Amino acid sequence: LSFLLLCFRKSLITPLVFCLLLQPPQTLPSITTKPNIVLFMADDLGIGDIGCYGNDTIRTPNIDRLAREGVKLTQHIAAAPLCTPSRAAFLTGRYAIRSGMDAINNYRVIFWNGGSGGLPPNETTFAKILQQQGYSTGLIGKWHQGINCESYNDHCHHPLNHGFGYFYGMPFTLISDCITTEPPEMDREFRRKLWLYTQMLGLATLTFALARITGLISVSWKAVTCLAVFSLLFFASWFSSYGFIRYWNCIMMRNHEVTEQPMVTERTTSLILRESISFIGRNKHKPFLLFLSFLHSHTPLLTTEKFLGKSRHGLYGDNVEEMDWMVGRVLDVIEKEGLKNTTLVYFASDHGGWLERQEGKRQLGGWNGIYRGGKAMAGWEGGIRVPGIFRWPGMLPANTVIDEPTSLMDIYPTVVHLAGGAIPQDRIIDGRDLMPLLQGTVQHSEHEFLFHYCGVHLHAVRWHQKDSGAIWKAHYVTPVFHPPGAGACYGKGICPCFGEGVTHHDPPLLFDLSRDPSEAKPLTAETEPLFDTVIQRIGRATEEHRRTLTPVPEQLSFHNTMWKPWLQPCCGTFPFCWCDKEGDI
Repeated sequence: LSFLLLCFRKSLITPLVFCLLLQPPQTLPSITTKPNIVLFMADDLGIGDIGCYGNDTIRTPNIDRLAREGVKLTQHIAAAPLCTPSRAAFLTGRYAIRSGMDAINNYRVIFWNGGSGGLPPNETTFAKILQQQGYSTGLIGKWHQGINCESYNDHCHHPLNHGFGYFYGMPFTLISDCITTEPPEMDREFRRKLWLYTQMLGLATLTFALARITGLISVSWKAVTCLAVFSLLFFASWFSSYGFIRYWNCIMMRNHEVTEQPMVTERTTSLILRESISFIGRNKHKPFLLFLSFLHSHTPLLTTEKFLGKSRHGLYGDNVEEMDWMVGRVLDVIEKEGLKNTTLVYFASDHGGWLERQEGKRQLGGWNGIYRGGKAMAGWEGGIRVPGIFRWPGMLPANTVIDEPTSLMDIYPTVVHLAGGAIPQDRIIDGRDLMPLLQGTVQHSEHEFLFHYCGVHLHAVRWHQKDSGAIWKAHYVTPVFHPPGAGACYGKGICPCFGEGVTHHDPPLLFDLSRDPSEAKPLTAETEPLFDTVIQRIGRATEEHRRTLTPVPEQLSFHNTMWKPWLQPCCGTFPFCWCDKEGDI
């Protein structure tokens, strides 16, 4: 009997040991199902504006909760320092210069809904790939990637033509011109010049007419009439666009339909939140992608009465706290629907805060923490280093900080991989899949070099020297701050990319961000033994990168950015474009 019991025990133990040997080491679970994906993107938010990145005057408990329950990136880099090119790179995983979405002139973003430039139809966004993988895809909020190419309804640049199955929001971007009580923001100085020229022409016409009547000078009525007609045509040529910015740019759309023209700003926040919650509810039974592209915290800082005066950082702080509340509402819905453990949530900003945005003593732009520079400055960290937070309970570790260079372009391959899609092989994708880094299976980012463009002009290059831990950055071009030493271009309102407003450096300014993240003290050949070696290595990488660039149509050329009446979205018969279809609901 004892012999039989011994044999029975051995027959049980042997397969048990064999099974244990086959078990993988204890790591985070493997990805077997397609997750829901929720992408939050703030507008003009500085990295220093939220609590988990060091702010103690603006309350952001919901964004901070994401960081506690997930992974916080401390070197998350935007591919451009302005909205249009940064978002183009985010959507395509490619530097904006590859798609023609970086400018050769001073018009560095989409300027009109009635312009012909925009994200080219031949670009493949991550939304398009996820849609092909069976995802319900939705964009709620800001687009700013163009609408039409050749007619008012071809919608070649529209979100629905780029993989989003549902769109509700602003095809443009929020600007102060959208509110009648705010001073104008769009092309402010240029409009002042146009008014001046119009007044001069009007005065000249009146002077010649009076001179003709009184006989002081010999001038024909035909000449006076021609001058009057020219003055009138000149006025009409610019006032037909700039005089009606609220109607042409400040509109809301649902899919291809204009629903508000001009938009009713008092209810915009509640409608965007309602649409976001509704999208989750409609699609909770299948994988979905929700890109909630906030209008916060771009001027004119639309803030509901509930949040006005509640922060310790003025109207800007009120606006950020309202955005955080909106994040919380969406997270609550995700949890209520039982989707928390099957949803990857991501939060970021499109670029750094706008330092120059002020009205009198009011600071209306964001704070970029310890980092130098801000919005529109491609090289300085304050313009491109942004918050980056991921949460996916059970799949990503909680309360984790990663201090490795990553890019907004990395979202593209990351979500495509999670959805079971394939990265396009017919083009260069500059982003890298972040899941190994986020899950801790690798220790270093795949990025060795990152290139920092201001329009089509390369201003700086970052080299992640992984064996030493150094993060070198060489500045070839920097903006000239005004007034001198001010840290921003207050005299211009925004820093330029080229011309007299920039300084070219030869040799380039060199910093090691691992030792000097504020870029306070440039290194020299006398203070850094590796100076020449580093500059030469970055130079070779830059040449290699430039060889990968191919000529493409310039989407932000003057022709493409100018207003064209025949391309203007209109909810009536042009030029009688006004409606409020949300008010009819």
